[in-house]
Amino acid sequence: MSLRFLLATVILAGAPAAGGWWAWKGQGPLRQEATVLVKRGTSINQVADQLERDGVIRSASLFKLWARARKLQLIRGEYTFTPRASLADVAGKLRRAEIHFTSVSIPEGAHAWAVQKRLKDFVPEEVFWTLWKSSRLAKTAGFEGAGSLEGLVAPATYRLHHALEPEEVMLMLVEAFRSQIRPKLEGGPLPPYETLILASLVEKETKLPEEQPKVAGVYKKRLDIGMRLQCDPTSLYARWLSGDLRFTAPLMEDIRRPHPFNTYTVKGLPPTPIAIPGATALAAAKAPAVTRDLYFVATGRGGHSFAPSLRDHNRNVGVYRQEIARQRKAARG
Repeated sequence: MSLRFLLATVILAGAPAAGGWWAWKGQGPLRQEATVLVKRGTSINQVADQLERDGVIRSASLFKLWARARKLQLIRGEYTFTPRASLADVAGKLRRAEIHFTSVSIPEGAHAWAVQKRLKDFVPEEVFWTLWKSSRLAKTAGFEGAGSLEGLVAPATYRLHHALEPEEVMLMLVEAFRSQIRPKLEGGPLPPYETLILASLVEKETKLPEEQPKVAGVYKKRLDIGMRLQCDPTSLYARWLSGDLRFTAPLMEDIRRPHPFNTYTVKGLPPTPIAIPGATALAAAKAPAVTRDLYFVATGRGGHSFAPSLRDHNRNVGVYRQEIARQRKAARG
C-alpha cells in the first residue's frame, strides 16, 4: 500500500469527525448581535427554528439533536447572541440561562406618567394604563379598593427582560411595595393608606429631610381643624388627570380647578397618593412634627419658611417675592 493511498484513507476516515467538530465549534452565520426571546410555553423545536430563521445558527436539526440528548430545560428569558457565535456558544448560553436583563430605575417622587415612560419598552402604553387601574394589583400591594397603583410601587432598580408579560412587570413592582413599604405604614396617627397619601404630598413639597416632618405637621394640623391643605402639587396632579400634561409650575387656573385631587378646592386628602414617597417622607408622615405652624412658603433659596399665623405667612411670602426679584435682577445683570 502506497504512502499516498494510506494518507488519503486517514483523511477520509477523519472527515466526518472534523465536519461535526466544525459544525459545533466553528464560527456561526450571525453577522450582527441578535436577541431571541424564549417566552412561556416555547418548545425546543420552536426555539431551534427561530434561531435558524434569525440567522443565529445554521442547523435547527443539529440543535434539536443536542437539546434532546442533553435534556435541555429552557428557561424563559431574553438571550443576546454575539456575531459569529458558534452553535456550542448558543447552546451553552441557553443551557446556563444567561438571560440578558435591563435595569430600570423607578425613583422616589415618580408619579404615574414618569413610571409609564420608564417602563415603555416593557409595558405598552395602553396596557400600562389599564393595569394601573387594576383592583387585583392594588389588592396585591396591600390596599384593596385603591383607585390606582399611584404610590403602590416601591422605588428601586428592577431587572427586567422582554420575555416577561406586561402584567408580570407590574406585579413585580407592587410585590416589592407590599414587602418593603407596606409594613412601614402601620403605627402612625393616620390609617396606613392615608399615611401613604400624606407622605406623597410631603415628598412633592420638599426633598429636605429636616423639613419633611414640619410639612407633614402642617398638613396634619390642617386635617385636624378641617382646613383645606392647599398643596400645590395636588393642583398639578389634577391638571394631568384632566388631560393637560404640561409639567410646569401651577397656574391660577390649576389652583381654581374643581377636582377631587385639587386640595385648593376640596377638603381633606386627595383620593390616592400623587407620587411614590421616599423613606424620609414616609417617616415624616408617620410622625408629623407637632408645632403651631399652619403655613409654609418657599424661601427661594431651596427651603421653606414656616408660620403659625396668616399674618406671619404673608410676611414670609413678601420675603420670598423679594428674593425672587433679586435673583431675576442678578440674572439680567
